[in-house]
Amino acid sequence: MMLHGQLFLPAGSGRHPAVVYLHGGPVRQMLLGWHMKSAYSYLYGVNQYLASRGFVVLSVNYRGGIGYGLNFRKPANFGAQGASENQDLQGAGLFLRDRPDVDPTRIGVWGLSYGGLMTAQALSRYSDLFAAGVDYAGIHDWRALLFPPPADTTRDDARVAFQSSPMAAVRGWRSPVLIVQADDDRDVPYAQAPELVTALRAQGVDLEQIILPDETHEPLLYRHWIGFFQATAEYLTRHLIARQAAGR
Repeated sequence: MMLHGQLFLPAGSGRHPAVVYLHGGPVRQMLLGWHMKSAYSYLYGVNQYLASRGFVVLSVNYRGGIGYGLNFRKPANFGAQGASENQDLQGAGLFLRDRPDVDPTRIGVWGLSYGGLMTAQALSRYSDLFAAGVDYAGIHDWRALLFPPPADTTRDDARVAFQSSPMAAVRGWRSPVLIVQADDDRDVPYAQAPELVTALRAQGVDLEQIILPDETHEPLLYRHWIGFFQATAEYLTRHLIARQAAGR
């Protein structure tokens, strides 16, 4: 399948660290410039900033998003019904890995909301491809969004929902991660973050976390946006740029 996105390139020659950015929604589309939605305008600016710091950044419009037709918007086996969109994030990582200007050992991933879910999918299922990530407000177990379940939800639906979740593959998670969550999130249950943290700590995964007190799914306070963006850039720099300087 042909996917579209935006590629941000840093100055200089040689091999660079790289990052896949995954938008939220998923009923969204990132654009070739500043977005009309304020949050995505900020995020476009962050990707520009990461490129200025030396990263190759690929912002991917993956399946489930808008702008590419109904079959793209409503693909088979999507989300809690099979996570077919995982193929798109894996494909994005492979695209970067094969570029001559990318160091294939230093590819990261980050995203918010559904992008946080996709980040967790990347790190739990493809830690051999993605070396670090930043997961903001990600869904880690789809069953949490099925409770109370709709009247027509079956036991098999719940099983498929779990198998489509990052928690189902958490034992494959080896890459370090920064987990960020607002504690008054009305879209993604707050418990999704500590449940993942507990599972990762149990298997010794290198992780850090930031909890935003009295904040909502999309931060209301500008200083929380800026703090999150600074933490994201610092974390990715530390794990994907600084480790080369240290010879790791």
